[in-house]
Amino acid sequence: MKAIETTGHIDHEGKLQIKHPLALTNRQVKIIVLVPEGDDIQDDEWLKAVGTSDSFNFLNEPEEDIYTLSDGKPYQS
Repeated sequence: MKAIETTGHIDHEGKLQIKHPLALTNRQVKIIVLVPEGDDIQDDEWLKAVGTSDSFNFLNEPEEDIYTLSDGKPYQS
């Protein structure tokens, strides 16, 4: 997997806008967002991002449903 570094910003709608267009068209890419340490992201923002992201859609696939309630041992605190 290749890495391309560029800069950008998140607009008021939460969409990523990159500073310079990339010469990549019609391809799937993986995005890693690095936020400066002084900019704290609140837990509710993370939860909203995860809840609305398609990144975890694969978990809804039948082949991912491999556990049942009878698997493992109950946790007792």
